[in-house]
Amino acid sequence: MADNQLNQIPHRRYNILTGEWVLVSPHRTKRPWQGKQEKLPTLDKPSYDKECYLCPGNVRAGGKTNPNYEDVFSFANDFSALLPDTSMEVYNEGLLLGKSEAGICKVVCFSPDHSLTLPQMEVSEIEKVVLLWQKEYLELGSMNNINHVQIFENKGAIMGCSNPHPHGQIWAQSSIPQEVEKKTIHQKEYWEKNQSSLLGDYLKQELELDERIVAENDYFVALVPYWAVWPYEMMIVPRGHYQDIEQIDEKEKKSFAEMIKIVTTKYDNLFETSFPYSSGIHQRPTDGEEHAEWHFHMSFYPPLLRSATVKKFMVGYEMFANPQRDITAEQAAQTLAQLPIEHYAKMDSH
Repeated sequence: MADNQLNQIPHRRYNILTGEWVLVSPHRTKRPWQGKQEKLPTLDKPSYDKECYLCPGNVRAGGKTNPNYEDVFSFANDFSALLPDTSMEVYNEGLLLGKSEAGICKVVCFSPDHSLTLPQMEVSEIEKVVLLWQKEYLELGSMNNINHVQIFENKGAIMGCSNPHPHGQIWAQSSIPQEVEKKTIHQKEYWEKNQSSLLGDYLKQELELDERIVAENDYFVALVPYWAVWPYEMMIVPRGHYQDIEQIDEKEKKSFAEMIKIVTTKYDNLFETSFPYSSGIHQRPTDGEEHAEWHFHMSFYPPLLRSATVKKFMVGYEMFANPQRDITAEQAAQTLAQLPIEHYAKMDSH
């Protein structure tokens, strides 16, 4: 791809997981920027904040008190978007269709330390987060009315995060969301035709080309997908064909935690800031089907484009046509791959 003329001109790239396209415009990185600039987030936070409703021992906004938890901690969201006792209702009037949706929303506090984020945590601490994700996926997914479990994190105020305490969320629901449905369809089509994993075969090709690989260890690979939409989008893919995170063993859990730390540290090091992103794990639905076609993966969608203060907006063409990006996936991967895996804040303190 590096020698491909396509890489020098406007072109479209196909997302094999969703069947969608992204417009790539490499020449637009030269345009001047006079638009909105974000405020820089700070790393200077206290380990405990008496006003934070996620810190140990504090009263939450909903009135309940957190235990004095010492590592990872999860609880049912006090202001859940989904409710478990929602009755089954259908509205169908002419061209208007609506269905009620039952579910459970949980908050996962990654650490009792208010000042930390994932890249600043130890690998052993991130392992505990992975372990809790496994537990929640298994327990929530085994419920009769839960057919999908979505694990995700919004990091940073510009990603809509309402609290700076290190935390993520889990939404478990009765229907299968559209993004997961699209990926199920394309992975299943490939599986039935080739009897192999779509994402597994894609990973083999990426490793051979070595143009978009950012980091790798024994069990996981971090790369910028060929079809990436966000400027420094990354995906963590297991080398083994696993349908969900519950299947990985102790060594693989540590390997996964290591890769999460590497990816998030590289993000912080890119512009030397607490780097915002939305991340999520896509894995097989919990609808009772085997879903042999599924290959779980974790995606990171960060909005920063040129610096710590310049955000990539999805507006205009992106909203009315299809996603568009300026820097190529190869340029982004090269930049990320060259960054150190030690956090810049630690390097500054040496």
